[in-house]
Amino acid sequence: MPRRNNGPRLRFLHKRQCFYVVWTENGRSRERSTGTTDRREAEIALAEFLREGQNNGGPHEPDRVLITDVLTDYARERGPKVQAAERIAFALVPLVEYWQGRKVSHVTRQTCEGYSKSRNRSGGTVRRELTTLRAAINHAVRENRLTRSVAVHLPLRPAPKDRWLTKTEAGKLLDACTALPKAGRYMELFVAIALHSGQRKEAILSLRWPQVNLEAETINWNPLGRIQNNKRRPIARIPPRLIPYLHRARQFGDELGFVVHHDGKRIGDVKKSFAKACDLAGLVDVTPHTLRHTRATWGMQAGNSIWELAGFLGMTPETLEKVYGHHHPDYQKSAASNY
Repeated sequence: MPRRNNGPRLRFLHKRQCFYVVWTENGRSRERSTGTTDRREAEIALAEFLREGQNNGGPHEPDRVLITDVLTDYARERGPKVQAAERIAFALVPLVEYWQGRKVSHVTRQTCEGYSKSRNRSGGTVRRELTTLRAAINHAVRENRLTRSVAVHLPLRPAPKDRWLTKTEAGKLLDACTALPKAGRYMELFVAIALHSGQRKEAILSLRWPQVNLEAETINWNPLGRIQNNKRRPIARIPPRLIPYLHRARQFGDELGFVVHHDGKRIGDVKKSFAKACDLAGLVDVTPHTLRHTRATWGMQAGNSIWELAGFLGMTPETLEKVYGHHHPDYQKSAASNY
């Protein structure tokens, strides 16, 4: 088992009658002579040794590295390479504000709980932000800037929301979208695609016409060049009720452009327009992601094959069954009937 790295420190080796700087590197003990028996001179030598380590770029102990430096490096080096780079940027603001001036060694259960209280946000939001902190610390370890990682204590994962729309509510939402003065056309299309495909907001807003095959009636939700990650994007069949919306939208778009657009430009976000449409429709506690829940719920209520529906939505059968299984007509049917 690798030895714990406590950082460079002084030790007097009696057999050599001299102070040595000792430390652990890659699980092995290292040492360097200070050339003196005087404690004060040895401490000066230790300080020089630590300064050399800083100039060489590390790795350094957690009590010598600022959390803000770790976060900055992570955002600069990993941000451009991840799919949801904006999430890192959003998480960075409150993280930097709270951890300003603190070292990585200050990350403890107590300080993580203090962060949760100071944020006064939902458990899911705080969990995502602290997950970013954990990823940044682990990145620093991989990049040989930190000697070891520290535990980032996350709040409990919140239970999945069970909010979904009835067919009547969905109809009201579509009608409300058309009543929006400026965003009516693209919001109606966005909601129609979300309701019938069950895809995530980002996948819909980034969808381009080359990904849509109206003849074969399929959509490749994973655009060219995108690396698959946990947010799976499938190649899915276009539901019959969605086809008229896409044919109509095709008349107003160009061959390489975005399917959902405003005067040819990509829509940055639909959060505000969606909230206005929900107000007009009288819907409460509904977000764009609710439409994904809705499509999954409708599919389960209709008795769809879990394997096929999971592939259509781009999620694992295990997740589909765990979160939406209770909506299926066969849910615990045998257990409830045969006893």
